[in-house]
Amino acid sequence: MFRRLLNISKTNSFFLFGARGTGKSTWTKTQLSNAFEPIELLLDEVEQRYLHRPDLLSSDLAAKYATNMKEWIVIDEIQKVPKLLDVIHHEIEKNKRKFVLTGSSARKLKRNFANLLAGRAFVKYLFPLTSVELDQSFDLDFCLHWGSLPKIFSLETDEDRASFLRAYAQTYLKEEILLEQLIRNGQSFRDFMLIAALENGNTLNFSKMAKDIGVDTKTIQNFFSIMEDTLVGFFLPAFHRSIRKSQLQRPKFYLFDPGVKRAMEGTLKSQIVPRTQEYGRAFEHWIILEFFRMNSYTEADFRMSHYQEVKGGEIDLLLTRGRETWAIEIKSTDRIDTGEVEKLAKLSKVIGAKRTFYISQDRQKSIYQQVTCLHWQDALREIFLINSQG
Repeated sequence: MFRRLLNISKTNSFFLFGARGTGKSTWTKTQLSNAFEPIELLLDEVEQRYLHRPDLLSSDLAAKYATNMKEWIVIDEIQKVPKLLDVIHHEIEKNKRKFVLTGSSARKLKRNFANLLAGRAFVKYLFPLTSVELDQSFDLDFCLHWGSLPKIFSLETDEDRASFLRAYAQTYLKEEILLEQLIRNGQSFRDFMLIAALENGNTLNFSKMAKDIGVDTKTIQNFFSIMEDTLVGFFLPAFHRSIRKSQLQRPKFYLFDPGVKRAMEGTLKSQIVPRTQEYGRAFEHWIILEFFRMNSYTEADFRMSHYQEVKGGEIDLLLTRGRETWAIEIKSTDRIDTGEVEKLAKLSKVIGAKRTFYISQDRQKSIYQQVTCLHWQDALREIFLINSQG
């Protein structure tokens, strides 16, 4: 069992969002010992019961509390019955109940203008396992190949791992999204998924992608929005001092797990070999994910972006908070390339970065031309102020 970094309030209701398989149900069972058995809306009979009569939740809770005074009420996959949130709002206000509301998508809640409890419930996210959570079990090459969904670490063979990831991509990412009726053209979305995996971490050209699969540009943009809202990926916008202007630039998109990404593009059988372009791309993907997850868990409130010039200069990751920006270049090598550091230093001055990091697999910390060169794990600890035990 891995100790998760998720921190929650002991006194306030909260939403817990995360893609399927990230461990939400396991976390609630292990961390909330004083909770009723979860109300599982994934079960058809439970969903149908509350779909037609959401008010039944109040009488059901009254019956539960009559025989057993538990502290927490867990409702799994709350997006299945958004109308329950009105009842939950009432229960929080009138009866001071405490809820944990898990979900794998906020899209249906937004689409139906659901009551999001107006601050009466905090919002938390759970992701695949980080290197910090894996601790002594962490193996970089393993995570680059198979990702870090918790289930992966309970499987004993590569065949089982590959089967699990294929099923995840084929069943959840395709069928579940289709069942939620988020899209109308299923075949176009399936074609899109392959392209989304192949373009993972690239600057996006929506019009070109639309042409490749025979849809319009708005459809492609909507598909990406669906992936983001169902928590299986996120945009990394282009950097600009003006947030409005940054949205006019070409963003990147990163899938939430390397193993799922490889399953989507059908490359699970191929090895990721160090010192190759594929390895460098996989390493960058992993590091971006680590920063994204740690930014959420530590509530660091960095706005993440990337920087790319027309003439070719680029910085992989920028962290902005208030008026302060930190520039981060990601390299998979175990040796610092001083030429690359010099380029990074010049670009950092252009954008006015306060701090600049060159992170790699070199264990030796050094400072060159005001650029801090760190091993990537040390960089995570320094930036997010965590120690090796989490």
